[in-house]
Amino acid sequence: MGTKMILDCDTGVDDTMAIMYAALHPEIDLIGMTTVWGNVDVPLATRNTLRVLELVGRGDVPVAQGAAGPISGGPAEFAYEVHGRDGQGGASDGAIPARAAEPVSAPQHIVDLVRAHPGEVWLVPVGPLTNIAAALAIDPELPRLVAGVSLMGGTTAAPGNVTPVAEANIWHDAEAAAAVFRAPWNIIMAGLDVTMRVIITPEHDARLAAGGQAGRYMSRIMQYYGEFYREHAFGTWGCAMHDTIAVAAAAGTLDVRLAPVVHVDVDASGGPGHGQTIADLRGAYRGYPEQEGAHCAVLLEIDGGVADAVVDLIAAAP
Repeated sequence: MGTKMILDCDTGVDDTMAIMYAALHPEIDLIGMTTVWGNVDVPLATRNTLRVLELVGRGDVPVAQGAAGPISGGPAEFAYEVHGRDGQGGASDGAIPARAAEPVSAPQHIVDLVRAHPGEVWLVPVGPLTNIAAALAIDPELPRLVAGVSLMGGTTAAPGNVTPVAEANIWHDAEAAAAVFRAPWNIIMAGLDVTMRVIITPEHDARLAAGGQAGRYMSRIMQYYGEFYREHAFGTWGCAMHDTIAVAAAAGTLDVRLAPVVHVDVDASGGPGHGQTIADLRGAYRGYPEQEGAHCAVLLEIDGGVADAVVDLIAAAP
């Protein structure tokens, strides 16, 4: 049946690509989804998630709504300027999902699904880590019950995208992120070191636009997103894949070239380093020798061919 996976999204444009990839890939068994605030408010993230699953014929995947703001209770901030007011580049089809979210909170949904499949499930959070930290608080045994956690977030050498040192998902809820990184589960960190290097190009966009319903939808919602990256990052139209990298890493469909297992902590001090992921990469000059007790594989080099594989899969969907 493939890799069992729970995908936790704040569904904007790049999340939509990750959902499509996880829902369509034959080697991924998407057993559940949860939603969180971040790119957009959580009710909108839930609506977008349900609609995207419908578009790819996966209305069987249960979706549970989660946190509306940081675990500390502080104010929530969003990224509508990146993803559009609808979280879909201003180009969603406006359809109301045919079903509602599950009558259970996202953290409890995570605990229930993991307990039903002990040792088998990968948690793949690609937004703020609030739901994952809350699930950990409900059930401290989760680290020994999951296969691992593959998250999109953080950075080591690449610049941050919210502050000079902080990536958005970690910065949005640094307290939750600190709790997740300190828990004793195996973590894959797909941060800006790699996610800003794998780009959806105009050529990829053309292939999606010439594909089936899912591909055409993906192409349409990426236009606004690509313009944001033209203005603020690349100087030309292009879309960072971000979230799909974490999905592929969990599924084993990503060609990883360098990913040392090191200690990683999160600065939750509220100071200028707030939200920074502090990875101990001091062993770089000696080939990254083993660090006792380390449990976070930090992706530093991957094969960019994953972009072609993702585009081809989505474009071919009927």
